[in-house]
Amino acid sequence: MDAVGTVQIDNERVIVTEWRFAPGAQTGAHVHAYDYVVVPLTAGILRLEEPTGTREVQLQVGVSYTRSAGVAHNVINANDYEFVFIEVELR
Repeated sequence: MDAVGTVQIDNERVIVTEWRFAPGAQTGAHVHAYDYVVVPLTAGILRLEEPTGTREVQLQVGVSYTRSAGVAHNVINANDYEFVFIEVELR
């Protein structure tokens, strides 16, 4: 099952996307073209399949984090409930 991304803003400066993951849903392997910020709207665990291996991260509501362009991964909802976050990509 695929995560559902809904673009809220797409302009010359940013792309803002709401990502909704049903239990077990995933993004599919991808590489980020831009630096980005993630703002979790749900607390829980996301599983990250990365070139160096698989790891799980615990996210808290409203505790944002940033990553640089070039990140390669597949993001999977490891919870038994929907997980939601906002992604802000900086052009």
